[in-house]
Amino acid sequence: MKLLITGVCGFVGSALAECLLERLEGLTIWGVDNLMRPGSEANRPRLRRLGVAFVHGDIRSAGDVEALPDVDWVIDAAANPSVLAGVAGGGTSRQLLEHNLGGMIHVLEFCKRSHAGLIVLSSSRVYSIAALAGLPLRDTGEAFALDETAPLPRGVSAAGVRAEFSTDAPVSLYGSTKLASEILALEYGAAFDFPVWVNRCGVLAGPGQFGTPEQGIFAFWVNGHLRRRPLKYIGFDGMGKQARDALHPADLTRLIVREIADGRRGGRRLYTAGGGPANTMSLRQLNAWCDARFGPHAPASDLRSRPYDIPWIAMDNSAAQRDFGWAPAISLDENLCRIAAHAEEHPDWLERSGV
Repeated sequence: MKLLITGVCGFVGSALAECLLERLEGLTIWGVDNLMRPGSEANRPRLRRLGVAFVHGDIRSAGDVEALPDVDWVIDAAANPSVLAGVAGGGTSRQLLEHNLGGMIHVLEFCKRSHAGLIVLSSSRVYSIAALAGLPLRDTGEAFALDETAPLPRGVSAAGVRAEFSTDAPVSLYGSTKLASEILALEYGAAFDFPVWVNRCGVLAGPGQFGTPEQGIFAFWVNGHLRRRPLKYIGFDGMGKQARDALHPADLTRLIVREIADGRRGGRRLYTAGGGPANTMSLRQLNAWCDARFGPHAPASDLRSRPYDIPWIAMDNSAAQRDFGWAPAISLDENLCRIAAHAEEHPDWLERSGV
């Protein structure tokens, strides 16, 4: 089988390449990346050792995509991943649309041409900010958590947020590009008869992630705490109680392998995939974990609010569990231990990440 990964030199793309080669015999991987992300160039030697055929190209360029060889499957891991992109950093709004939405159009035309199946890596940030902010929450003292005793809206339960949860605007400019990409991908697959799977992922985290405050927050916090960098609890009274779930790319790989092997054409095509409530942690809890490993380091409090910040979200994996027998296997604690070990071995990692 031949497979193409866009954004192959990013954290997620390179991790998926390595994990897929471990799981699928006879797999040939092509990877394309524009290398614009700080640190991405450092992944090229590892990919070369793995036998990944690398192409220096940009999916925003139709010509670059058209020149790629035909494959059986494409995993789209190329995107500007910051929820603040186009608004408060990470390029202009036009650049965000060109990268996340324009690039997807070129990928879809490629799949149409080569009749390749497509795996879309979407985001938990396609959900309505107002609906997420309005969820009934309780304060545990260390984190915000869903109040399961209160009436809950459609698409959320004690197991987390499902695909049916509201995607009403606003969802952020970033979220809108991911939601539009989902719709386009599913429409292309139906119109031109190629399989499409959409995975709305929680926070993807693991060792080797390029950690920045806007995304890669687990890796950023661990590396920043270890180096005694200034850290901040921003918004929500400056207490750091906002909580997210984390998923290791190796666990996401297991789901992708099962989707590729699934021959059905009908039925559900969109799944939520994340660490789930069992692998959810607040910044305050994350800092306490780092204190226990590295010694005390107190973040500052910043009371200002930022666009698109939400207090809590965790993915409900029940549909993927039902249809594919899939659930995360790597606990958040194990994931953090791996991130910490990588941080200890790479003292310059934040500099490589452009921080």
